[in-house]
Amino acid sequence: MSAENHHKVIQQPQLSFWQIFNMCFGFLGIQFGFALQNANVSRIFQTLGAAIDDIPILWIAAPLTGLIVQPIIGYMSDNTWNALGRRRPYFLVGAVLTTLSLFIMPHSPTLWIAAGMLWIMDASINIAMEPFRAFVGDNLPKSQRTQGYAMQSFFIGIGAVVASAMPYMLTNVFDVANTAAAGEIADSVRYSFYFGGAVLFVAVGWTIISSKEYSPEELASFEQHANRVDATENTNSRTSKQYQTGGIIWMFIGAVFTTAILIQALDKQLYILSIGIFAFGPLQLFCARKLSQTSNTSVQRDKFGMLFNVVDDLFHMPKAMQQLAVVQFFAWFALFAMWIYTTAAVTSHHYATSDVLSQAYNDGADWVGMLFASYNGFAALAAIIIPFLAKAVGIKFTHTINMFLGGMGLISFMFIEDPNQLWIPMIGVGFAWASILSVPYAMLSSALPAKKMGVYLGIFNFFIVIPQLLAASILGLLLKVFFDGQPIYALVLGGVFMMVSGIAVLFVKQEQ
Repeated sequence: MSAENHHKVIQQPQLSFWQIFNMCFGFLGIQFGFALQNANVSRIFQTLGAAIDDIPILWIAAPLTGLIVQPIIGYMSDNTWNALGRRRPYFLVGAVLTTLSLFIMPHSPTLWIAAGMLWIMDASINIAMEPFRAFVGDNLPKSQRTQGYAMQSFFIGIGAVVASAMPYMLTNVFDVANTAAAGEIADSVRYSFYFGGAVLFVAVGWTIISSKEYSPEELASFEQHANRVDATENTNSRTSKQYQTGGIIWMFIGAVFTTAILIQALDKQLYILSIGIFAFGPLQLFCARKLSQTSNTSVQRDKFGMLFNVVDDLFHMPKAMQQLAVVQFFAWFALFAMWIYTTAAVTSHHYATSDVLSQAYNDGADWVGMLFASYNGFAALAAIIIPFLAKAVGIKFTHTINMFLGGMGLISFMFIEDPNQLWIPMIGVGFAWASILSVPYAMLSSALPAKKMGVYLGIFNFFIVIPQLLAASILGLLLKVFFDGQPIYALVLGGVFMMVSGIAVLFVKQEQ
């Protein structure tokens, strides 16, 4: 863009259906890899010798990498502009790394290697996934963003249907073995991961070559035309002393919590929470030090580097983002409980076995893959219905309805005896999943400035990750102490939390 046109104010053009289709198509591949991970990693861990009590701590890699990677990639992509664009360079890197991880994961010879590969795989998925959310905010005017996020949800549903069902289909249609010797991954799982890697690379590649991006100058012009005020434009509203005091308080609480866990010999998984609380202290002390290095109270905080800005932006979230954080917290606690415990819940409660070498266990695990495929299929249908439902009853009440459908679906697993009927509650789970993937982002997008779309969506991921870290830390303990270690109760608890999320969204204040 020339200097002459730099200050020209331009209205952001609407995109055609096929342009939106192309820019969202890559999410089909990303979700293919994500769904394979969700549906099969607990099975891989148990196959390699993990006890049921250890599964949550092994899963900790997935949300922890998202907590670290997404805001970093968001900040970097906000500040990237090269021949490939702003977000697309990260699509490419993430796709290559995820594809390699999917090829390697099912060859893990030991449990600790499988846990490490989960960490690498999830980091790679997050490198590609985070910019895709910002991509919609960048490329679509406000009036089309709900359609864009709904299109992403549609592709998420389609990709996850095929990926979740892949081991079952390979076994029942192509006669690929779904059992293996002790300590080995079944061929049905291996081949599913190979196919998933190829699909992911092709789908993301299609978005890269078929979509364009607007330059930072064009995005600024679109925002100016819309008369949007950047409420997050940083003046020194948080001082060095405030950061210093906050850092000391968080470190003190974390240290006390960690000491209590050690002295009382509490569950080791609680260390995840206590260390996380402590770690937020030094980050705030780092910000205090940065601010203390200048006496200029009006200095632009963008000059202080990535780490400072990610932490500082966390304290300057728009009001709507703060309220939606509560909605996300309860929703994603429920989802994580479902992902890590459905296999164990169904195989123990409905197939009456915990023997990972038995035919009954593997048949049950395959059926869980089909159940996960079904809720993603229903989510694809829900993504079409949700915009019409939102017009009829409002976007907030739409989310409430969907979350109650999902919550009741998860709770019903406790009471449905025939595993062949478990697809019925997955209808509700599918509506909840589609809503979680679209409604909060549609409500949030208009509150975010274009130049910080990536970093704020990365920070928004904190409220997806933190409940998952909490779930990984305490779910095993809760089941052991209150429910005699029965994993079916993790699904019941998840259902309750989904409904709480549906209530919380009613209190979010949004732009008219």
